[in-house]
Amino acid sequence: MDDHELLRQYAEDHSDEAFAVLVERHVSLVYSVALRQAADPHDAEEISQAVFIILAQKAPSLRHDRALSSWLFQTTRLTANNFMRSGIRRQRREQEAYMQSLLNEPNDTWRRIAPVLDAAVAALAEKDRRAILLRFYEGRNLQDVGAILGASEDAAEKRVARALEKLRTFFAKRGVDSTTAAIAETISAHSIQAAPAGMARAITAVALAKGVATSASTATLVKGALKIMTWTKTKTAVAIGACVLLAAGTTTITVKEIQEHTVYPWEAAHWSPDLIEKVPPQVKIVPAKFPMGGMGIIDNGKMMGIGEPLWAFFPNAYHVNWTRTVCDVPLPTNHYDFIANLPQGSDEALRREIERKFGLVTTRKIFNTNVLLLTLKNTGMPGLKPAIQSPSHPLQISGNPGQFRCAAAHISNLGDFLEACFNTPVLDGTGLTGTFDIALKWNEPDPDWMPHNLDALKQDLSAQLGLELVPTNMPVEMLLVKKAR
Repeated sequence: MDDHELLRQYAEDHSDEAFAVLVERHVSLVYSVALRQAADPHDAEEISQAVFIILAQKAPSLRHDRALSSWLFQTTRLTANNFMRSGIRRQRREQEAYMQSLLNEPNDTWRRIAPVLDAAVAALAEKDRRAILLRFYEGRNLQDVGAILGASEDAAEKRVARALEKLRTFFAKRGVDSTTAAIAETISAHSIQAAPAGMARAITAVALAKGVATSASTATLVKGALKIMTWTKTKTAVAIGACVLLAAGTTTITVKEIQEHTVYPWEAAHWSPDLIEKVPPQVKIVPAKFPMGGMGIIDNGKMMGIGEPLWAFFPNAYHVNWTRTVCDVPLPTNHYDFIANLPQGSDEALRREIERKFGLVTTRKIFNTNVLLLTLKNTGMPGLKPAIQSPSHPLQISGNPGQFRCAAAHISNLGDFLEACFNTPVLDGTGLTGTFDIALKWNEPDPDWMPHNLDALKQDLSAQLGLELVPTNMPVEMLLVKKAR
């Protein structure tokens, strides 16, 4: 039976067997897309589980959709993006670390297009995207593609060819020079990896229970993805309504919609210091146009972020770690692109824009809260040495995964890093003054930019730096965020 009939059986007859067939049929597609996004097999499995839980909940509204793979593709990308943004450690993940494992891939075209393949497919029009997914991700012949799309075999062949040409253009703009034939062959051979053994069975059991037996993190992921799907659907409906109004010669509520869909010159798929310097001085916060692309600040205080949640702005704008922020009002869950590149006072200008745009006011207040006190356990450890360079030398932080290294740094710089790792305020109780050369490494199966095994990190901290984190409760100055009256 095709997907349409299986969906109908599950939605109307509550057939667990029909749903199990759907999972078995599509689990490798979902897992492969999730793996390219998350770059970690365990994370990809959790994302896949969340996607099929969502499918179980949404099945009644999807049973008339004959191209289920397209819906699964889009839902997997949305859920994976939500997953990657959901915590500060995941947010710092760099996909390039995972892509290094593909350097020995004999097909050079695949190594170069893999990091951007799913983004390219997602950028296609819906019918083009369906054609590519059916033809290459699912491996269907052109006759089947045409039947599912409601077209002839010749029309399906032409649509696939046009879609491949659009992909070729997309890749060419990113430095990948290839032919449509080579792209087609490469996607067919490499886009789908077999999901781990037993994964389909495990996912089916959890999804049929509507996620009742799943972990808290997966439940949160499902809830967040469903919320974003609802928001996206509403936004699309409003945008279509705006187009209708424009066609009728009416401009009511369309100006704001047009502005929301404007892409400014500084908005790009990835953060870059060059962009901050090349565009005129300005301060803007706009709805995100791209998935998370990073955030940074350059020496003169100019800053920029792509696809970031509002709370991620706070460290740069208010000079306070997110762990030391208390919100008396729920912050927006959407993601934004922002820039503040004034000759001076960018942080103050960004604060004013946050408070103006979102109706917030902030103040500093002392709260008693749980903290980690950084204490000195042993001296003379190899990872913590008095700075060799002048204290005035700029702080240098290593860009290599699996380690934190900096020169001529204060202990507070290490404290900020540990605070991000443990998502808890870290206070300096070492009594150490001056600057140090700090080298901390962690050993995990897949070295990441941020450590995940926090118990092991505490042991590394003690063995390499002679420092210890002691849980306690102390008064800490926090940033209190409230709604303006």
